Amino acid sequence: MSSIIFEQVENLAVIKLNRPDKLNSFNREMALSMQSVLDKCESDASIRAILIVGEGRAFCAGQDLEEAISSDGPELRKIVEEHYNPIISRLRKIELPIVAAVNGVAAGAGANIALACDVVVATQAASFIQAFSGIGLIPDSGGTFTLPRLIGWQKASALMMLGDKIKADEAERMGMIYKVFENESFMEESMKVATRLSKMPTLGLGLTKRALNASLTNNLEEQLEIEEQLQTMAGQTFDYEEGVNSFLEKRRPNFKGE
Repeated sequence: MSSIIFEQVENLAVIKLNRPDKLNSFNREMALSMQSVLDKCESDASIRAILIVGEGRAFCAGQDLEEAISSDGPELRKIVEEHYNPIISRLRKIELPIVAAVNGVAAGAGANIALACDVVVATQAASFIQAFSGIGLIPDSGGTFTLPRLIGWQKASALMMLGDKIKADEAERMGMIYKVFENESFMEESMKVATRLSKMPTLGLGLTKRALNASLTNNLEEQLEIEEQLQTMAGQTFDYEEGVNSFLEKRRPNFKGE
């Protein structure tokens, strides 16, 4: 059985992490498959949004430690360089809205993969753990970059060093994630969010993502300049014209992501 399940629902790509017996922890095959599926999503013009969710009772428990310590497995540097760094880079560079639907525990690299997505929703039963300190490692998968920007330096530092388990409701309160859904309605509500995004002016959403990425390193003047450039690009799209016309004509817009 494939460790990554891909299906397309209209303009929405649904990616399921599928090693439920291992709490969807990543091994090399799964990491490379994830990269391949993300590349497919980026190159397929019919895909306008992505939803990532875990099969079974976990979202992702991070790295498969049995592989990490195996004499036949890849060394730690290779795991970070070839498995996780490319996944995080793709999640941030693909100019499509990406939703992480955290259906259970998200630990280690699994937590940081979720937090690299554009919108993170979680079931009430979900939890987030920066589990690295418990085995003498540092947070990878962009965690030291992303988490302080989401919740502040002091909170991020404490969670990374102490390895506390943060339940979904608390993660929402501290600004780590967007929204928590009831367990019973979680998949339905997550699909609604992702489907809504897939029907929006997704080229503009991609430019928004580009602007947000740039804001992480730009000063104000540089950011104002890139906003000017990207707004000019957005104003030349079909969706901008359609959005304005539908507003003036008091009708529902029909966006195409063009």
